Order: sequence, then structure tokens, then C-alpha cells
Amino acid sequence: MINEILARIRQGHRTMGYPAEPPPLLPERFRGRPVIDVSRCPDGCKVCADACPTSAISIDENARIDLGKCLFCTDCKEACPEGAISYSGDYRLSTRTRAALVVPQGEDLHLAEALDRRLRRLFGRSLKLRQVSAGGCNACEADVNVLGTVGWDLSRFGIQMVASPRHADGLLVTGCVTENMRLALQKTYEAVAPPKIVIAVGACAISGGPYLESPEQHGGAASTVPVDLFIPGCPPHPLTILDGLLRLLGRLEEKGRVGPAARA
Repeated sequence: MINEILARIRQGHRTMGYPAEPPPLLPERFRGRPVIDVSRCPDGCKVCADACPTSAISIDENARIDLGKCLFCTDCKEACPEGAISYSGDYRLSTRTRAALVVPQGEDLHLAEALDRRLRRLFGRSLKLRQVSAGGCNACEADVNVLGTVGWDLSRFGIQMVASPRHADGLLVTGCVTENMRLALQKTYEAVAPPKIVIAVGACAISGGPYLESPEQHGGAASTVPVDLFIPGCPPHPLTILDGLLRLLGRLEEKGRVGPAARA
């Protein structure tokens, strides 16, 4: 036992200071919000849109990227002959509405706003969530689990994952909501006492992700339950998930919109 105590003393404090301190430095390979430099796009070119596996890119009179469908792969970037597509280092991607994730290039992303005052008083300091994997590949689930490790310590914000919907204030849903999980999601939602919230994490839970053409899935959580927060990514980085949760609870002072060239 004495050796464990001495090792813990030598290790010191491992939990990051975010959000009171700057966020941790993300690796160079991190892919934040995708950006299209429309000034470099030849007229009529739709190569990037054709290459996108989920049709997240629309090129007509404006260029738009649906962050709810985006898998943050590099297919569009690699296909573009002009190098017009890049990924910013911005991890802040969460919104309160599905429509806000469809962003015309050159316009700002409207970040998630906090819950109303009544709900913030209920959940602002203690939020218990039941995580439901409704047909995911386990990538989003793994990054949600990372938030419970010592480096992130989600519980310091009063946010905890619980084992039963009877003990929860809301649901955190991952996965595309397969036919076999739809009823289970409905029943889990009904088991949570009102008022309650639902958080959709990842492209699958928002739009169906890479499975959106499959008849065995329902295109995300909103097909079955009302969603209060959308956190895009495939999977979203733990920092993206944490940022969205804290914005929903009004725990971040920074609010408003993020431009397309923003950096972490």
C-alpha cells in the first residue's frame, strides 16, 4: 500500500484544468470542422460532393457541409484537384438544432446555447445520463467513456453516467438507431422521469452516419426521441463532447458563433 501512495504522490495531479485553463493541445492529425475555400473551386466542379460517402457536401449556388452527416474522413479532400478543402483545428461543433449543422461555407456555425433557466437550475450542477448504444460501432461509446478517466474526470462538473434510466435526467444516445434498438430506445426514454433531455453523439446518432442508406436503421436518435443537443463527429473527440455538454449546461462563458477559419 505504501508503494501505491508514494507512486500517487510522485504522479501528482493528472486531471486537465479545462475549461478554467486552455484546452489540451490537440495533435496535428486532429480533424476539426471541414472548410471549403470556394474561391479555389472551378465553376461547376462537384468532385468533392461526388466523393463524399454520406452526401454531406452540397454544391449548387452555395457550398454547404452538413456536419451531422460528415464522417470527417478525407475522401473529399483527397478528391479535390484544387486543394480547396481543409480541416480546421476547431473542436467546437455542437448545436442545439439539427438544421444548425448544415452550414453554408463562409457563414458561422451557431454553437449550442444553454438550456433555459429552469432546466439549468435542475441540471446545471448535477446531470445524470443513461448512455444508450442504439446500433453504434463502439467508437463514439469509447470516446464517451474516455471522459470518465482521470485525465478528464467528467464527474467534477457534476455529470455522471448511471446504470438505470430511472436514476437519469436524460439520455446520451450513440448509434444510428437500428430497427432492433428502436423500441428499446423508446422504452428507455419513457423510463426517464420528466423533465428530461436527450443528447445525440456522433454522425450515426444524428443522421445515420455511414449506414444512412440501410433500411435496417432509422437515421439517428431524432427519429425516435426529441433531441436537445447534437454533437457531430465520427467519432467526436472527447473534447468536442465535453464542450457540447458544458455549453448545454451554461458552464462555458464563451457563447455565440464560430467562424469557418476558427482554431482551437
